[in-house]
Amino acid sequence: MAGKLEGKIALVTGGSSGIGLATAQRFVQEGAFVFITGRRQAELDKAVARIGERAMAVRADASNLADLDTLFAQVKNQKGRLDVLFANAGGGSFAPLGSITEEQYDQTFNTNVKGVLFTVQKALPLIPDGGSIILNSSIVSIKGTPAFSVYSATKAAVRSFARVWTNDLKDRKIRVNVISPGPIETPGVDGLAQTEGDRKELYSQLAASVPLGRVGQPDEIAKAAVFLASSDSSYIAGIELFVDGGAAQV
Repeated sequence: MAGKLEGKIALVTGGSSGIGLATAQRFVQEGAFVFITGRRQAELDKAVARIGERAMAVRADASNLADLDTLFAQVKNQKGRLDVLFANAGGGSFAPLGSITEEQYDQTFNTNVKGVLFTVQKALPLIPDGGSIILNSSIVSIKGTPAFSVYSATKAAVRSFARVWTNDLKDRKIRVNVISPGPIETPGVDGLAQTEGDRKELYSQLAASVPLGRVGQPDEIAKAAVFLASSDSSYIAGIELFVDGGAAQV
């Protein structure tokens, strides 16, 4: 039985761990060939070993335009097109108003906003009419999470991109949609804690904020990405799909 992405060529940025890795694995299981990116070659190599032979890693920083040029030159050379793009690379850190630094602001906006914008823009010549672009946002874009204003603002920008780009690309029938995860157990979230005790407390607090009573797993986001990448969502464009256990819904 053919997979939902049989014969498709996909790119997952930030694909060496967490949501990106889980999504790349799902895409391959559904029949796609997947390019993944990340900033650390060793982690990329481990990820490709886990995903299998239908994956290729390209070391690239999403906020570096020269890296993006190299990435898409390689995609063009290897496969000639890109049917599915999951702009997933991103990150952030806590800082309450009064403690936000220019360095934190620049780093977060460069990765989460500049990186998404130019990843999509530079990918467009390779995306055939009818392709699928998926942006990774977050429920924090609509919630007032304390000490998370910079990250939250970047994710609100990502949501706005999808609305505008849906109109920009309507003549090419390219669908642009957003996934907004709730609390997910990932290395990125782990990195917000200083100690193992802090980590357990963080996940306990996050789980308490979710009506389903737990944090999500990366593969639960990956399944949503498969849906938006496939023809199952052929009449869906410009949406924000919350995959959050109800955290931002009730």
